[in-house]
Amino acid sequence: MKNQVTINGEVRDLAAGTTLLDLVRELRLEPERVAVEMDRAIVKRDLWTNIVVDSGAQIEIVQFVGGG
Repeated sequence: MKNQVTINGEVRDLAAGTTLLDLVRELRLEPERVAVEMDRAIVKRDLWTNIVVDSGAQIEIVQFVGGG
């Protein structure tokens, strides 16, 4: 079964049971370098393994970029 979610404005299908950490890894992002907002609330990184992404979720992922 698939869950349809919106990630940074793009609709995607995720496998049922996908956690926020699974999603970040699936997108090949480094967990230490991103912030995640789900349904207009920032989600602390230590909760990502416990939060399952349900169908209809609105997710924004911001990647931190260093520079000089």
